[in-house]
Amino acid sequence: MKISTLSRACAVLSAGLFLAACSSSHEGKSSQVAPGTASLPVLTADEAANFTAKKYLAFGGPSLQVQQQSWFPKLVSTDGVKTDFVVGPQLGTDGAAYSSVQLAVNAALAVRNHGERIFIKILPGTYTGAVYIPAGSPPVTLFGAGNSSADVTLSQGLEAASTPATYRSTVSPNGQFLPGDRANYMFRNCATQTTETIGTGCSATVWSQSNGLQLQNLTIGNALLDTVDAGDHSAVALRTDGDNVVIDNVRLIGRQNTFMVNTANIHNETDNKRYSRAYVHNSLIVGDVDYVFGRAVAVFDHVEFHTVSSRGVKEASIFAPNTPANAAYGFLVTDSNLTGDRGFEQAAKAKMGRAWDIEGASSQLVIRDSNFDNSYDQMNPWGAAAFSGRPFAGNVPKDEKQQRDLNDPNFNRLWQYNNVLTQPAK
Repeated sequence: MKISTLSRACAVLSAGLFLAACSSSHEGKSSQVAPGTASLPVLTADEAANFTAKKYLAFGGPSLQVQQQSWFPKLVSTDGVKTDFVVGPQLGTDGAAYSSVQLAVNAALAVRNHGERIFIKILPGTYTGAVYIPAGSPPVTLFGAGNSSADVTLSQGLEAASTPATYRSTVSPNGQFLPGDRANYMFRNCATQTTETIGTGCSATVWSQSNGLQLQNLTIGNALLDTVDAGDHSAVALRTDGDNVVIDNVRLIGRQNTFMVNTANIHNETDNKRYSRAYVHNSLIVGDVDYVFGRAVAVFDHVEFHTVSSRGVKEASIFAPNTPANAAYGFLVTDSNLTGDRGFEQAAKAKMGRAWDIEGASSQLVIRDSNFDNSYDQMNPWGAAAFSGRPFAGNVPKDEKQQRDLNDPNFNRLWQYNNVLTQPAK
C-alpha cells in the first residue's frame, strides 16, 4: 500500500484518531486547474471548502439533514481487550471458543441484545463463510489478532447470478442461521427468494445492518475473483447498511462491486427515511468494475484503491455512488491513492467512476488531495452512467463571473480537486 509511513504510525499511536489528524500521503503539485472541462470538472479552493470529511459526516444519519450533533468517528482501541468471543482455527487454543465468526456473533447477540460494544476477536487464519450482523444489535467490533490485516481473512464465493438454492447451500450448509438467531431474517431474505438469482446485495461475504459497526486489522474477500469471465459478475466482499460504520486497517478484495456501502431496511429494501454514514481509514480496496458503490455517505481517508485488469473487463471503474438526488453529499476521497496494475499501462485506461442512475439518484463524489497513477484516463476520468448509459456531463461555468451550482441536477456531481499524477504518461 502507498500509505505514508507517518500516517501509519499516527494511526497506531492514536486510538482517538479523527479525520485528517495525521499527515497526508499527498505528494507533489497538482496540475488540475479550476473550473476544468466538461469531461474533467475541477473545484476551486472556495468550492472545495464545502467538501470536507467533517461536512460529509455531519450530513445524514436518521434523516437527509445536517445533524445538530454531527458524528465524529473514533477508532476504538482493541489493545488489551478481554472478550469471551474469540474465534480461532483450533478450539481451546489461545482462548478460541468458536470456529467461525458467525457462531461467535450469534452467541454474543444471544447474551447481549443492546448496550455496550461487543468485541469479537479473530485469531490468525482463513475463515470461509458468511458473517451477518443484524439491525438493532449493540455496536460490534470485529478485529483481527494478527500482526497485519493479511493475517486474518474472511472469505466466501457468491455472485449476484447465484440461485437461491446455491445461496442456501453455501451460506448455511451446517445450520449457521437458525430460527431464533438474530441474523436469521437476513438469511431468509435471500434464501427464500422466488427469483432465479439472489441479486448483488445477497452475495456479500460480510453483511452488517447494525449501527456502530467497527472492522479492524483483517481482510474480507469475495472468492469469486478471476474464476469467471469478463462479463457482469457482481460479487460483494463487504456490505454495510447501518450508520456510524468505522473501517480501519482493512483489506477488501474482490472484482465487481467489492464494497457496497449502503442504506437498506430489514426487508432488504432501500431505506429512504435515513442515510447511513461510513468512515474508512488506512485501508486497501481492490476490484475492477464499480467496486465501491452504494447509497450512503462514505469518507475514504488514507485509502488505496487498486484496480486490476486480470479479468479483462471492457471498462474498469472504481466508484459508482447511488446518492439520493436531494442529498448534498455522497462519497469523499481524501489523502488517498488510486493505483492500477500493469494491464492499464497502454491504451485501455480505467475510469475513476461513473454515475449510478437508478431510483432517481444523482451520484455525488469528490476526489481531493490524492494521488493517481497512469492507470487512469486523465482527460476523461468519468464513464457513462451505469444503468442509463447517459454520457458524463460536468458543470463548467460559461465565463469567469458565473458562479456554478454544484448540485445542479442537469449535470453530474463527480468532481476533483488538487490531485496529482504520480506516474507521468508514457
